[in-house]
Amino acid sequence: MWVPSLIWILNIMSLTKGQDNSKILRYRRSSAVSRLCQAGCATCSALNGCLSCKPRLFFHLELDGMRQRGVCLSSCPRGHYGLRSPHISTCTRCKEDCASCFNKNFCTRCRPGHFLFRGKCEDSCPNGLTANTVLRECIECPVGCELCVRKNMCVRCRADLYFLHGQCHPTCPKGFEPDVQLMQCNPQVHCEVGEWGEWGPCVRKGSLRAYRRGEETRTRDVLRSPSVYGDPCPHVSEWRKCVIKKQRSPR
Repeated sequence: MWVPSLIWILNIMSLTKGQDNSKILRYRRSSAVSRLCQAGCATCSALNGCLSCKPRLFFHLELDGMRQRGVCLSSCPRGHYGLRSPHISTCTRCKEDCASCFNKNFCTRCRPGHFLFRGKCEDSCPNGLTANTVLRECIECPVGCELCVRKNMCVRCRADLYFLHGQCHPTCPKGFEPDVQLMQCNPQVHCEVGEWGEWGPCVRKGSLRAYRRGEETRTRDVLRSPSVYGDPCPHVSEWRKCVIKKQRSPR
């Protein structure tokens, strides 16, 4: 009886050893793959890069010289949008005239020569809208504006309107005055004067008949000259009567 039992024990030991060897082999293969693959790859090859990605990552083909290699990304690069499916999530290229997009049918920025309008890239803007070459968008300008950079930011008004803070005005608002040469509203500048200086010496005037009577004056500086419609300057000099002190004659 002991011989069959011994054979059974030896078979169990052999089977256990085989399972251990299989685990070691799989671990070695997994370690070799992890060293070979980039971060995020589930499977890969040395020639083609990533072949599949870990969950929630997007598979994307990028140029490596003349060859394409697979990479796994958390978000798709510019000019592509993410397309998820139960089996594989991929980065799909936007339409040719679209620089970036939200999905296949909605562009968020256009390439040069095209202008964004309601998620589409158009060659020209519809009537009533202005083509902004910086933003590459069709935008609605404020009333009276010929060129604007945003919906509420004008840069050039009609010839009969005055420009002020990105808006066009028929007349300049309070606190501003028109510049008819540049057709813009400039802030009004009011006169500013400094403090009075010291009184000058008492000087006898020829028209004064009283003996030892004279006049003395003082002045103040203009610190800021007014603009055309600004408050004018007050008087900057004044005088008053004085008594001339008798000078002592030298002994």
